[in-house]
Amino acid sequence: MTKEEKALDLFSSGYNCAQSVFGVFCEENGLEKSTALKLANGFGGGLRCGEACGAVTGAIMAIGLKYGFYIEKDFDQKNICNDKTYEFIEEFKKENGSIICRDLLEVDIRGPADFRIPKAQELFKKTICPKLVAAAVRILEDMI
Repeated sequence: MTKEEKALDLFSSGYNCAQSVFGVFCEENGLEKSTALKLANGFGGGLRCGEACGAVTGAIMAIGLKYGFYIEKDFDQKNICNDKTYEFIEEFKKENGSIICRDLLEVDIRGPADFRIPKAQELFKKTICPKLVAAAVRILEDMI
Protein backbone atom coordinates (compact mmCIF):
# COMPACT_ATOMS: atom_id res chain seq x y z
CA MET A 1 0.00 0.00 0.00
CA THR A 2 1.12 3.55 -0.67
CA LYS A 3 1.22 6.13 2.11
CA GLU A 4 -1.83 7.77 0.59
CA GLU A 5 -3.73 4.47 0.68
CA LYS A 6 -2.59 3.83 4.25
CA ALA A 7 -3.74 7.29 5.33
CA LEU A 8 -7.13 6.80 3.69
CA ASP A 9 -7.39 3.39 5.35
CA LEU A 10 -6.73 4.98 8.75
CA PHE A 11 -9.28 7.67 7.98
CA SER A 12 -11.95 5.18 6.92
CA SER A 13 -11.25 3.21 10.13
CA GLY A 14 -12.33 6.19 12.25
CA TYR A 15 -9.11 8.10 12.83
CA ASN A 16 -9.37 11.82 12.17
CA CYS A 17 -7.60 13.73 9.40
CA ALA A 18 -4.61 14.75 11.51
CA GLN A 19 -4.12 11.23 12.86
CA SER A 20 -4.41 9.75 9.38
CA VAL A 21 -1.71 11.99 7.90
CA PHE A 22 0.69 11.98 10.86
CA GLY A 23 0.15 8.27 11.40
CA VAL A 24 1.72 7.30 8.09
CA PHE A 25 4.91 9.34 8.58
CA CYS A 26 5.67 8.77 12.26
CA GLU A 27 7.42 5.41 12.40
CA GLU A 28 9.98 6.17 9.69
CA ASN A 29 10.95 9.19 11.79
CA GLY A 30 11.31 7.36 15.10
CA LEU A 31 7.90 7.74 16.73
CA GLU A 32 5.66 4.82 17.62
CA LYS A 33 2.39 4.89 15.72
CA SER A 34 0.30 4.56 18.89
CA THR A 35 1.98 7.65 20.35
CA ALA A 36 1.53 9.59 17.10
CA LEU A 37 -2.16 8.73 16.96
CA LYS A 38 -2.62 9.90 20.55
CA LEU A 39 -0.72 13.15 19.94
CA ALA A 40 -2.71 14.00 16.81
CA ASN A 41 -6.13 13.17 18.26
CA GLY A 42 -7.08 16.72 19.26
CA PHE A 43 -5.98 18.27 15.97
CA GLY A 44 -8.75 16.81 13.78
CA GLY A 45 -11.66 18.94 12.69
CA GLY A 46 -9.51 22.04 12.56
CA LEU A 47 -8.38 21.83 16.19
CA ARG A 48 -11.93 20.69 17.00
CA CYS A 49 -13.33 24.11 16.00
CA GLY A 50 -12.95 24.46 12.23
CA GLU A 51 -9.63 26.32 12.27
CA ALA A 52 -6.45 24.90 10.65
CA CYS A 53 -7.36 21.73 8.72
CA GLY A 54 -6.33 18.56 10.54
CA ALA A 55 -4.70 17.14 7.42
CA VAL A 56 -2.51 20.25 7.44
CA THR A 57 -1.66 20.05 11.14
CA GLY A 58 -0.91 16.34 10.80
CA ALA A 59 1.48 17.11 7.96
CA ILE A 60 3.12 19.92 9.91
CA MET A 61 3.66 17.56 12.84
CA ALA A 62 5.33 15.13 10.41
CA ILE A 63 7.54 17.94 9.10
CA GLY A 64 8.50 18.82 12.67
CA LEU A 65 9.28 15.21 13.48
CA LYS A 66 11.59 14.93 10.48
CA TYR A 67 13.12 18.40 10.35
CA GLY A 68 12.37 19.96 13.74
CA PHE A 69 14.90 21.97 15.69
CA TYR A 70 15.68 20.61 19.16
CA ILE A 71 19.33 21.40 19.77
CA GLU A 72 19.71 24.74 21.50
CA LYS A 73 20.83 27.49 19.11
CA ASP A 74 20.58 25.26 16.03
CA PHE A 75 18.88 28.03 14.12
CA ASP A 76 19.80 26.55 10.75
CA GLN A 77 17.65 23.53 11.55
CA LYS A 78 14.89 25.76 12.87
CA ASN A 79 14.91 27.66 9.57
CA ILE A 80 14.82 24.43 7.56
CA CYS A 81 11.75 23.27 9.46
CA ASN A 82 10.07 26.65 9.13
CA ASP A 83 10.79 26.74 5.38
CA LYS A 84 9.39 23.21 4.90
CA THR A 85 6.28 24.17 6.86
CA TYR A 86 5.74 27.27 4.76
CA GLU A 87 6.33 25.28 1.56
CA PHE A 88 3.76 22.68 2.60
CA ILE A 89 1.16 25.30 3.51
CA GLU A 90 1.60 27.13 0.21
CA GLU A 91 1.31 23.91 -1.82
CA PHE A 92 -1.77 22.81 0.13
CA LYS A 93 -3.41 26.22 -0.37
CA LYS A 94 -2.56 26.17 -4.08
CA GLU A 95 -4.22 22.77 -4.48
CA ASN A 96 -7.18 23.26 -2.13
CA GLY A 97 -7.74 27.00 -1.83
CA SER A 98 -7.30 27.32 1.94
CA ILE A 99 -5.92 25.66 5.04
CA ILE A 100 -8.94 26.62 7.17
CA CYS A 101 -11.19 23.64 7.87
CA ARG A 102 -14.54 25.43 7.84
CA ASP A 103 -13.62 27.23 4.60
CA LEU A 104 -12.64 23.95 2.97
CA LEU A 105 -15.85 22.29 4.16
CA GLU A 106 -18.03 25.36 3.64
CA VAL A 107 -19.66 24.45 6.96
CA ASP A 108 -19.21 26.30 10.24
CA ILE A 109 -18.06 23.72 12.78
CA ARG A 110 -17.04 25.90 15.69
CA GLY A 111 -18.97 23.97 18.34
CA PRO A 112 -19.17 20.29 19.31
CA ALA A 113 -22.78 19.96 18.11
CA ASP A 114 -21.81 21.28 14.66
CA PHE A 115 -19.74 18.16 14.03
CA ARG A 116 -22.88 16.03 14.23
CA ILE A 117 -25.00 17.79 11.64
CA PRO A 118 -25.67 15.51 8.63
CA LYS A 119 -24.00 17.81 6.09
CA ALA A 120 -20.80 17.93 8.16
CA GLN A 121 -20.83 14.16 8.63
CA GLU A 122 -21.14 13.61 4.87
CA LEU A 123 -18.26 16.02 4.15
CA PHE A 124 -16.07 14.43 6.82
CA LYS A 125 -16.59 10.83 5.83
CA LYS A 126 -17.14 10.77 2.10
CA THR A 127 -16.35 13.86 0.11
CA ILE A 128 -14.05 16.64 1.28
CA CYS A 129 -11.96 15.23 4.12
CA PRO A 130 -10.68 12.09 2.36
CA LYS A 131 -9.58 14.29 -0.55
CA LEU A 132 -7.72 16.61 1.85
CA VAL A 133 -6.02 13.71 3.65
CA ALA A 134 -4.84 12.32 0.30
CA ALA A 135 -3.64 15.76 -0.85
CA ALA A 136 -1.67 16.35 2.35
CA VAL A 137 0.08 13.00 2.06
CA ARG A 138 0.92 13.51 -1.64
CA ILE A 139 2.31 17.00 -1.04
CA LEU A 140 4.32 15.85 1.96
CA GLU A 141 5.76 12.86 0.09
CA ASP A 142 6.94 15.18 -2.68
CA MET A 143 8.69 17.37 -0.10
CA ILE A 144 10.47 14.84 2.10
